[in-house]
Amino acid sequence: MSDADTSPGDDGPEMVQINLRLSQAFLDDIDTTWREQGFNSRSEFLRYAARDAVKHPEFSREGWKQVAASEHDLRSGDAELVSRAEVVELMDRDEDGE
Repeated sequence: MSDADTSPGDDGPEMVQINLRLSQAFLDDIDTTWREQGFNSRSEFLRYAARDAVKHPEFSREGWKQVAASEHDLRSGDAELVSRAEVVELMDRDEDGE
């Protein structure tokens, strides 16, 4: 946790520390992700992820699972990339009922 996460005297809301149990492999993935995404700390990244989940509940857990599965398929070579134009075309077909 960074000093910014725990230092008193900020004008922002009071920060409360929580404990969270994760597998080491998952924690390693989180650490890689927050660094690659340019966050200043693990805590900042986890607060962002939690805030996003609370503010956008319409994107369900099932939706996240589908995203993760698709990303895995792309990385493993089991899926093909499609262009933006192809996605737009598919969406237009679905709206028209074709």
